[in-house]
Amino acid sequence: MPTPIFYVKQNDTVPPLEVFLKDAYGAPVNVTGATIKFSMRVKPAGAVKVNAATADIVTAGAGRVKYAWAATNTDTADTYEGEFQVTFSNGGVQTFPNDGHIAIVITDDVA
Repeated sequence: MPTPIFYVKQNDTVPPLEVFLKDAYGAPVNVTGATIKFSMRVKPAGAVKVNAATADIVTAGAGRVKYAWAATNTDTADTYEGEFQVTFSNGGVQTFPNDGHIAIVITDDVA
């Protein structure tokens, strides 16, 4: 099933990018005690716009996480691809989604 596209307007910092992290079988990943980082680059495989910035856990047991945009993250209209990297409390690392990227479109301002 294709990942939905997240749209945000140029220079906006809300809403945050909020997702549910799921394993290969579609089950939620428990991120209790984990640290979460978010990265985003111009699609395809272009310049990195956000490099391993701290993301927040919303609901640990459900794998719900979010990234709050900084003003410089959305100042350039373009199509991007993003991912969350989780470092679990046992030291294991896993990146989501593991079968592609989160599609993000920053739409240009009129003025």
